[in-house]
Amino acid sequence: MKTLLLSMAMGAAFTAQAANVDVKITNATDGIYFTPLIVAAHSPDAYLFRTGEAASADVEAMAEGGDISGLVTLAEGVGAAVEANPAEGILDPGASTSTTLYANHGDVLSIAAMLLPSNDAFIGVDSWKIPKKKGTYVIRANGYDAGTEANDELAGSVPTPPFITFGEGGTGVDTEVANETVHIHPGNLGDTDATGGLSDFDSTKHRWLNPVAIITVTVY
Repeated sequence: MKTLLLSMAMGAAFTAQAANVDVKITNATDGIYFTPLIVAAHSPDAYLFRTGEAASADVEAMAEGGDISGLVTLAEGVGAAVEANPAEGILDPGASTSTTLYANHGDVLSIAAMLLPSNDAFIGVDSWKIPKKKGTYVIRANGYDAGTEANDELAGSVPTPPFITFGEGGTGVDTEVANETVHIHPGNLGDTDATGGLSDFDSTKHRWLNPVAIITVTVY
């Protein structure tokens, strides 16, 4: 009987300190694409990025080229539960992807992926505290600027996948990085001149405002 009670108590303690967490990410933009996402549940003493701090080389690689491999290695190195590329590629405007993570008591949630087209913009969730109480919660995620590249909005400065139509002949929106730390992105400017103007981005498709993603978190 004592063995049974001890077993039940240990099981209850284990359940109280861990939970399955469903994470659904919806691209809330009209014409912006998300590169492969990293979704991680980890202890609050670790982080992928920090607003107001200079971007790491791993954040720069993600924000400028969509490469999440460095961030995945970082997260796994601190014992995080990690899902890399849950959408199995690009997440289109209006589309959603989901994953389930096993989170420990006290864990936080972090998410990142480059926004296309942009110079160094990314969707970011920084250490959102996972609730202890079971239920469904909604995060409205912002787009961040890594502060590593000027937002010139020129096709030669950004990845140019075939599913995005760029203009040409732009002279550049910005020539310098005004804020060299991670900060809220002002959004693309774009223009409607396909053969000139300041930007090679189409303002009728590639402008955006925050939030850029709706994230539904279910704890059970």
